[in-house]
Amino acid sequence: QVQLVESGGGLVQAGGSLRLSCAASGRTFGTNGMGWFRQAPGEERKFVAALNWSGGIYYADSVKGRFTISRDNAQNTMYLQMNSLKPEDTAVYFCAAKRGPYSVYERSYDYWGQGTQVTVSS
Repeated sequence: QVQLVESGGGLVQAGGSLRLSCAASGRTFGTNGMGWFRQAPGEERKFVAALNWSGGIYYADSVKGRFTISRDNAQNTMYLQMNSLKPEDTAVYFCAAKRGPYSVYERSYDYWGQGTQVTVSS
């Protein structure tokens, strides 16, 4: 089993920044793909960004140029630096892990964190 714990969410004004963290523990050696997804009220969960522990990064068009995904292999931690935040970025942000390479499809992920709320005020 792999446990994922997100942190770093909060309330920020439009144009501001936040950095989310996702700490992984347990049998992490079996995972490669890691992703961030978000779910706004009344909407489906959507892909934000993903990477492989072995390399490779991919972003949703809606966050490209504003968000940066990164990882610290030694700490088994993934980050999401969010800049130039917009009210439409308001959502619960989830991190996820999978045994194969990263994917934009949430159903392909094996492990999920509990989520962290990000609220961007206008």
